Amino acid sequence: MVTNINKFSSIIIVVCLTTNFARNVEKWEIDSFRRDVKEMFYHGYDNYLRHAYPYDELKPLSCQGMNTWGSFSLTLIDSLDTLLIMGNKTEFARVVKILIDTANFDIDINVSVFETNIRIVGGLLSAHLLSHKAGLELEDNWPCDGPLLRLAVDVADRLLPAFDTRTNLPYGTINLRHGVPKGETTITSTATCGTLIVEFGTLSLLTGVSKYKDAAMKSILALWEKKSAIGLVGNHIDSNSGSWTAKESGIGGGIDSYFEYLVKGSLLNDDPELMDMFKEYNKAIYKYLNYADWYVWADMMRGNVVIPIFQSLDAFWPGIQVLVGNITQAAKTFRNYYSVWRRLGFIPESYAITDNMPYSNRNEYPLRPELIESAWYLYIATKDPIYLEAGMEITKSINRTRTKCGFATVKNVMNHELEDRMESFFLAETTKYLYLLFDTENFINNDGKFGVTYKSKNGKSCILDSGSYIFNTEAHPIDKGAFDCCHSLDSKKFSKLSALKCEANTFRSRLSTASAII
Repeated sequence: MVTNINKFSSIIIVVCLTTNFARNVEKWEIDSFRRDVKEMFYHGYDNYLRHAYPYDELKPLSCQGMNTWGSFSLTLIDSLDTLLIMGNKTEFARVVKILIDTANFDIDINVSVFETNIRIVGGLLSAHLLSHKAGLELEDNWPCDGPLLRLAVDVADRLLPAFDTRTNLPYGTINLRHGVPKGETTITSTATCGTLIVEFGTLSLLTGVSKYKDAAMKSILALWEKKSAIGLVGNHIDSNSGSWTAKESGIGGGIDSYFEYLVKGSLLNDDPELMDMFKEYNKAIYKYLNYADWYVWADMMRGNVVIPIFQSLDAFWPGIQVLVGNITQAAKTFRNYYSVWRRLGFIPESYAITDNMPYSNRNEYPLRPELIESAWYLYIATKDPIYLEAGMEITKSINRTRTKCGFATVKNVMNHELEDRMESFFLAETTKYLYLLFDTENFINNDGKFGVTYKSKNGKSCILDSGSYIFNTEAHPIDKGAFDCCHSLDSKKFSKLSALKCEANTFRSRLSTASAII
């Protein structure tokens, strides 16, 4: 396997060096693409309302709706903050009223803990914290209370029974009415266990109820204790025994957002210990998984390469590297990933680096946002027009998936055959990140030059809209400035976490090169 890695290294480097697409980008071009992306969003959104609501998702080829993740109008909730980011206060307010009047999560249905948290809890929290921008009448104790926050609390309370395990690692599935389903498997993904601290931390910081943050932190700590001697984690674990059931380690599917949430959880909670955990993982990842600025899959115990592939979900990694100040490394990896897009027109779910083709028939591209997300972070940090160029090319490609009733998943990137599905993240993430890339004056892109002082009923003041947005993994922005208006939580100290030595006053300096986006 090492021989194969050495074989492809020089080939990949050539691909990267010849991918030189930088040029000056005119303002009129940026404005034109911003309008195009906005139109793309509304083509998907309007057709969802016309043909699919109140189902979860739109089927863009047959012009129908279908339930996928829980039968709670998922696309409507997932799209809320995108509406506001694109300036549509009227539609945002209309949908908020619909949700307040009709949303009901007391349903006998099994749902994914992971997907429900990032899409529903995250979407409701973001809409709650952004609602002041829509001119909605706020409750006296906003942002510490409000109807959307209460809906988020309701959903989170229904997820909490999943954490009732010997290890504090959650089950992967929960029944919204009855708790853990009878006979539910105890095998869960690393991402499920580690992708909670942004949403659950926000809930605790707004409500003053620590149980949400406690559950998320205990799960993170349990994963930290289970890492291998060389500092890697596998992608599936038994939440009852704590034994790894899948020991392949990578930065992609099954693991990805765990690493993302160590960084973002640190930013959100002002917790340098989480950042130290990420730094330790980052060293191991770079040592065992990085080859010629690609990231492969290796055995978590020995570090030997087991699958030399790139997954579309890996493309979030340059964005995270920007957040921790590793911009040069982020740019190199982005160019590798983007070279796949330029060659095939899209990124397949899995790509065999040694063979330069999709891996094991994982040919599909379900309109994922991760490459665009990284382009946005890199552009904000560097202002290099190559990322605008990438966004333009990606926009053109995605427009080729347009159907009469929306945008369709690419079933096969080799022949661009389409499939009858438009997942909710297309409106929640893909179009949002593209829009923000082309709208540098958007309030989300504020670098701290302005803000709004708000005083809550309890007498506390906070500064909103100052650019302190932390995006959850579904691209729902959380304005951490609002926390100053609400309850203070005593730090929850865990002995093994506090043993990680870190000076809090060095936290910002480590991120100084990316300060514009935090």
